[in-house]
Amino acid sequence: MTDLSNGSIQLRQVQNDKMALALSGADAAPGGRDATGTDIPADTPAIRADNDPQETVEWLDALEGVLTHAGKDRAQFLFDRLAEHARLLGIQSARTRVTPYTNTIALEQQGRYPGNLELEEKLAAALRWNALAMVVRANKAYGELGGHIASYASAADLFEVGFNHFFRAAAPGAEAGIGGDLVYFQPHSSPGVYARAFLEGFLDEGHLRHYRREIAGPGLCSYPHPWLMPDFWQFPTGSMGIGPINSIYQARFMRYLQNRGLAQTEGRTVWGFFGDGEMDEPESIGALSLAAREGLDNLVFVINCNLQRLDGPVRSNGRIVDELEAQFNGAGWNVIKVLWGSGWDALFARDKTGALLRAFSHTVDGQFQTFSANDGAYNRAHFFDRNPALAALVEQMSDDDIASLRRGGHDARKLYAAYAQARQHRGQPTVILAKTMKGFGMGTGGQGRMTTHQQKKLGVDELKAFRDRFRLPLSDDDVEQLKFYKPAADSPEMQYLHARRAALGGYLPRRQRSATRGLAVPPLPHWAQFALDANDREISTTMALVRMLTALLKDREIGQRIVPIVADEARTFGMANMFRQVGIYSPLGQLYEPEDLGSMLYYREDTRGQILEEGISEAGAVSSWISAATSYSVHDLPMLPFYIYYSMFGFQRVGDLIWAAADQRARGFLIGATAGKTTLGGEGLQHQDGTSHLAASTIPNCRAYDPAFAYEVAAIVDAGMREMVEEQRDVFYYMTVTNENYAQPSVMAGAFEALREPILKGIYRLPDAAQPHSARVQLLGSGAILREAIAAQRMLADDWQIEAAVWSVTSFTELQRDGMAAERDARHAGASPDSSADVPIPYVTRALGVTQGPVIAATDYVRAVPELIRAYVPRRYVTLGTDGFGRSDTRSALRAFFEVDRASIVIAALNALADDGEIDRAVVRDAIARYRSGDASRGDATRMPPWQR
Repeated sequence: MTDLSNGSIQLRQVQNDKMALALSGADAAPGGRDATGTDIPADTPAIRADNDPQETVEWLDALEGVLTHAGKDRAQFLFDRLAEHARLLGIQSARTRVTPYTNTIALEQQGRYPGNLELEEKLAAALRWNALAMVVRANKAYGELGGHIASYASAADLFEVGFNHFFRAAAPGAEAGIGGDLVYFQPHSSPGVYARAFLEGFLDEGHLRHYRREIAGPGLCSYPHPWLMPDFWQFPTGSMGIGPINSIYQARFMRYLQNRGLAQTEGRTVWGFFGDGEMDEPESIGALSLAAREGLDNLVFVINCNLQRLDGPVRSNGRIVDELEAQFNGAGWNVIKVLWGSGWDALFARDKTGALLRAFSHTVDGQFQTFSANDGAYNRAHFFDRNPALAALVEQMSDDDIASLRRGGHDARKLYAAYAQARQHRGQPTVILAKTMKGFGMGTGGQGRMTTHQQKKLGVDELKAFRDRFRLPLSDDDVEQLKFYKPAADSPEMQYLHARRAALGGYLPRRQRSATRGLAVPPLPHWAQFALDANDREISTTMALVRMLTALLKDREIGQRIVPIVADEARTFGMANMFRQVGIYSPLGQLYEPEDLGSMLYYREDTRGQILEEGISEAGAVSSWISAATSYSVHDLPMLPFYIYYSMFGFQRVGDLIWAAADQRARGFLIGATAGKTTLGGEGLQHQDGTSHLAASTIPNCRAYDPAFAYEVAAIVDAGMREMVEEQRDVFYYMTVTNENYAQPSVMAGAFEALREPILKGIYRLPDAAQPHSARVQLLGSGAILREAIAAQRMLADDWQIEAAVWSVTSFTELQRDGMAAERDARHAGASPDSSADVPIPYVTRALGVTQGPVIAATDYVRAVPELIRAYVPRRYVTLGTDGFGRSDTRSALRAFFEVDRASIVIAALNALADDGEIDRAVVRDAIARYRSGDASRGDATRMPPWQR
């Protein structure tokens, strides 16, 4: 609506005509009219008639008497006790969790606005213009760049009240763990944040002129991206839904740090600014109950309810504010509605019959949007003239007066009152539902229009109208040239801007690149000597990793900074011993006697617990991991999180969150504890992972490894810790480990040191009796399938008298990246006039270049993973993988089914040798007959490839 705004319908306003209110529903039948003459839509539920209005008024009088004489707390107590007693008597309440469509905070509770509204409006006008100008300029010059005007136009006041009065920055020189507020900005409004940074002096005109042009020049990225602007944006929110869940777990992680005594986070607030349409995303609402359950009163959501998605209304035939109020209220949040601006206060005061509230209750968001897009005359005719009571409220107002009524999200006074109450509220997180208009101030060409989200350009007349609407001191020539506007440094508004930020500790957003101090990693023998001296003890690499983690938790320097995270499978992964050792984090401690208290590994919860066990929510667990993995920047406190999970439920299920972690420059370990498609045999199709390494290979700062042996795991964990918390490099590690027990070989200290680099680079040859040049075929295996390659080596020697060498490939991804870098360097070296320049050679090419024969690679992942290095393998290259849907069966049967078992590797090797003319083709036929006859695991589909079965 052109700003149907403010109104706390105050109790005394109703007292004058309570009887009218009591009677108002008596004849309110669907499809008819209510007591004020307002049309009732046909689909409106029938309102129960009051057969004793006088008694109703007496009950209302009694409650008002308590409120007047004993106060709000007493009235609330009696109301709650009455409701509880009614339930005990079997009386079911017909009340919903939706309150009248008006402001939560009454006018008399609003308090004085502490700022200078005149100066703030001047600043806001400059910000609106510069945000608009950078988008329009970019698309005038380069029509394909895109950008958004309408979102910030609706959110400007939401942001500015925060910037001027609430968002506290980390003061310079603050001690580790003591900082400012954390703000998750609505991504489509990023031009407005850039516009403010321009006035503050952090960005200059060159930056604004290069909006969405980052390749050359001082560019600005489209949305909040810490990877692209590492000194500015703290949190990536560009993918809808990620900001809300991340902000919840960030607020929770701050409490975790506080309760564990690692950082002082008291008094800091997490602010999340999100769109009403964004709340459709499951991630947006998936952790609401956690925030309430843990009493995160350091968390405030501000939802910009401009009623529009990207193409049209959020809830065209309903009201999104009502829906969100019920949702958040039901989840246990404190809900504050800011729907109507100060101009509406007088209307509500004059409305003695509740006509406005009844009219609002019968108006859906699609209609509110239409009101937004039209002028005062339209709103008078189509809203206020619906019945005499409404018409009487505005009979003294002109059409321009009606058009100037604002929604609450465009009123600094109303917003300030809501923000102040939210920050003071205790025991619950708060959500502020602020009603705005998308494209506010963009005139009839953009305000409230269905197409406003896609609007990137404005004509000269529209730009001049915008200038006039916000009283900007720009000439017609300035407007036509889209000149950026910055008031003089000594102007009252600029002095005010800097003074307000100085009072709040500094400027936001700003990002800290590295922690003031890194962490010292203990020597590897202190926590993983058992992996070097394994002596063929049978253990899974998952258990080896957990044993290393258990030892690291005891280290005096780094132990307290490790954050073990699981979704809900700690016992599955052998982590139950950690329950007793470090405890499971709970802000309430343990209020019950656990059933397994008498056992050695009982379920122990503690306010100072170290494990974050997140329940069945991979999205929640990754969000916790992100909070810990970016603590070095957000809190100046390096932490080292290990999130351990079913690998299928990592990249496949929450890959977008992992990508956001990469954008945020996370540092930590992601552990896929059930590597591959054949190790978790009986679990079947949706629990078996054949693709996570392919997904990991697409993330530039993710180091992905698939080790087979415990000493390889130790080398990778050691290197990862040193790179991330000692050297403070912005990378994170993904490592898959198996749940299959098998003999772990030992490695001498000297040999291990020689193997470190090859393990980390991605490939090395296993020691055997064969000489480097005697092997006629090279077998590459990774992770769970390496032992099949070793067995195939023996079969080739015993059954066919062919020597083969076996190579452990710990990372096809690292080999591919090295190969691509060498390829590029060689291309540039070839173009150099210096013919003596060395031509770079990929690591895998050099490693295999001294060998002979075809190369056979087998993995527990889809063939696309080993195919990553095809370009750098110097000879015939054959890949085997687990393409297709998984099955439930034994490991050996699954490996035969997918043709990655030892027999399949032998057949592939013999066939490659035959292709090279090294052996007769009959040998291949003999091998197939020998190994595949009577193979029941392949069923009737032996001629059909696995991915088609």
